[in-house]
Amino acid sequence: MWAQENFGGCELGDERRTARVVKLAQQMAEHPDGSTPDQTEHWADLKAAYRLIDREEVTFAAVASPHWELTRRRARGTVLVIGDTTELDFGWDRQASGLGPVGNGSGRGFLLHNALAVDAATSEILGLAGQEVLYRRPKPQGENSYRRTQREGKESEVWARLIARIGRPAEGVTYVHVFDRGADNLDVFCQLRQARGEWVIRASHLHRVVDELTADGPRPRCALQTVLDRQPVLGTYELSVRATKEQPARMAKLAVRVAKVFVPPRSKRRTALQRKLQFAGLEQWVVEAREIDPPKGVMPVHWVLWSSRPVETFDDAWQILTDYERRWLIEEFHKALKTGCRVEARQHQTAKRLEVMTGLCSVIAVRLVQLKTLARTAPQTPAERGVPRVWLDMLRALRKTSIVSVRDFYRHLAGLGGFLMRKGDGEPGWITLWRGTEKLRAAIRGYFSMKKKWFFKIL
Repeated sequence: MWAQENFGGCELGDERRTARVVKLAQQMAEHPDGSTPDQTEHWADLKAAYRLIDREEVTFAAVASPHWELTRRRARGTVLVIGDTTELDFGWDRQASGLGPVGNGSGRGFLLHNALAVDAATSEILGLAGQEVLYRRPKPQGENSYRRTQREGKESEVWARLIARIGRPAEGVTYVHVFDRGADNLDVFCQLRQARGEWVIRASHLHRVVDELTADGPRPRCALQTVLDRQPVLGTYELSVRATKEQPARMAKLAVRVAKVFVPPRSKRRTALQRKLQFAGLEQWVVEAREIDPPKGVMPVHWVLWSSRPVETFDDAWQILTDYERRWLIEEFHKALKTGCRVEARQHQTAKRLEVMTGLCSVIAVRLVQLKTLARTAPQTPAERGVPRVWLDMLRALRKTSIVSVRDFYRHLAGLGGFLMRKGDGEPGWITLWRGTEKLRAAIRGYFSMKKKWFFKIL
């Protein structure tokens, strides 16, 4: 049973509370985008859910940590740990106590930092390896750049904290932490080295001073971008760039350059963590992918990636770029959490309650993304392996067609929600999937309800 596997290990001070969490999680998973009253349906279950999330022992970490531990136990071989932070905005007019500012300061909510574990060989989503809730604090007035590096409680510290919490991988497992530009700080590199993790991190500070390491020895210290500009092109490849409001879709041709550098420590601005772990700089590789001759009026593609793994050939560089490109999986998780589970629509009146519901919704969102991405990464997987049998049988009856693969299932499920399934329509989005899920779920409930009435009538 999915809910028992992910929540049965919750330590809430009483076995009955753990059993209630398991039941609530199962109810929520059956109707992921509904409100708590919609999900529980019965007044007794709703009251029990409210009493549960009000308990002091029931916290975000207590609810979600069994899933984090389960995910880390599932890890085999090379695992991408994709990290990112998303804002949960519950609305500027909400009276819920304890929420902090989000967005430009007009919203109220909190930040949620997530680490999604993905099998590097198959792109299978294993689950969340760790999470942390944090609240935005106003920056001290008159703070200069030196004081900012020394101040405790900065938002950027969450990256290093979660790396430490996830810890070192088990024997025979390699963690490759994949981060965007928010993680480009020396504390993160310091903590990754301490945790014996590999990394692929998009560089934000291209002006950072580094030593270029060559076969003839180090060259004079200069900015990172200057080092890359003087490297020969290792190879080129084409990247499909999606359309946005500002620019149409296109195929971009990218030139790839690599360099080996030494990142020196900042002797005068070392943080407490760097001093504690005796950070003395590190050698690493850097991979650049820069668009050649971009069309006028568009933002050219330009990625600069730090890597702890040696990059000496184009194939090595291609692997680093491939790992970074799979960051879209955590964006899918955020969409599932916000659109699929509608976590920001929750109407609970305290930050603590909203945190607990976010913990439950996070694990449910992982389940949703696992099913959806399976249709993309392994579309020919037999539907019986990835879909509940009752869902599959009912969808076949409703659509009056054979459904063989996981991809068939999700396209026909979205078809119930209005997806037209034409050749040029691409893949369905979350909205049509959830509309289809609502119809499928209603049909299943109606079927079992009528079956039960028929059974008792025969008796």
